[in-house]
Amino acid sequence: MSLLPFEEKQRKVLIKRECDTDPKHGCDPWNRPIQQHLDFGVICVNKPKGPTSHMVSAYVQKIFGIEKAGHGGSLDPGVTGVLPVAMGKATRIVQTLLSAGKEYVCIMHLHAPVEEQKLRRVLKEFTGTITQMPPVKSAVVRRERERKVYYLDIIEIDGQDVLFKMGCQAGTYVRKLCHDVGQRLKCGAHMAELIRTKAGPFQDKEWVSLQDLEDAFAFWKEEENEKFLRYCVKPVEFAITHLTKVWVQDSAVDSICHGAMLNLPGVVKFHDGIEKDELVAVMTLKDELVALGEAVMTSAQMQKEERGLAIKGTKVFLPQETYPKMKK
Repeated sequence: MSLLPFEEKQRKVLIKRECDTDPKHGCDPWNRPIQQHLDFGVICVNKPKGPTSHMVSAYVQKIFGIEKAGHGGSLDPGVTGVLPVAMGKATRIVQTLLSAGKEYVCIMHLHAPVEEQKLRRVLKEFTGTITQMPPVKSAVVRRERERKVYYLDIIEIDGQDVLFKMGCQAGTYVRKLCHDVGQRLKCGAHMAELIRTKAGPFQDKEWVSLQDLEDAFAFWKEEENEKFLRYCVKPVEFAITHLTKVWVQDSAVDSICHGAMLNLPGVVKFHDGIEKDELVAVMTLKDELVALGEAVMTSAQMQKEERGLAIKGTKVFLPQETYPKMKK
């Protein structure tokens, strides 16, 4: 089974100290009161063909009657599939998804017949680190840049149509890859159809349509039944499944919510393999997202040291006073 890099990592949780969490404060993210849940919600939208990604986000805003919604990684109007959309206070989380790995299922049409053995050999050459020139119509400066293709698996070949699945680094242009494959084969090729099946932790197995969202919201409003709505809208913590994490004790949470950086005495446990300057999610012991920050210490240093700055430059998500202030 082909996996994106973060899916392959089986990180261990290292315990710094034993510590309990007070059930009176905070809650399991999946059990937040529904209004708060929506304000910190993320949705795996199955983007239809036609509208831009921005238009889909705007439609989500209209459905829920909210002021803010943002998407995590654009899809061309003609491309369908996984489009993460964050709502309300969760919108800043989409930045963590822009650099996450993506997966696509594509139909490439060859402009002339090609021997299967040759086709497979050439496609294999497009795995690993490749060099791409972004297309003329793109949101980036047109200059050659390296991108990583983690896997490129042929699913089916039907005449001159090739169905394949590809996992790649963010910013890889599948349309351009098809064109370059055609040039390498000396027959020409173009992208006939494209679906995004993964964007970071968001996958096609949990996507919902815009109509699903409308129905779920109406069902909640009219019948006061929130079950379907909770299925469609996930807590913001779902969007950082791919990030490494550090868990903190209750007494450290409110200080971080007020802008303080995280010092080692507040750390209870953490993932192994953390490197300096890595983006890290700071979590409560109930698995609520407190903040995002940069690691100042590696996992080995956190395990060894007793004092010092562990995480800096925090971007806070949890509301202040969710947990009590630290007693002096």
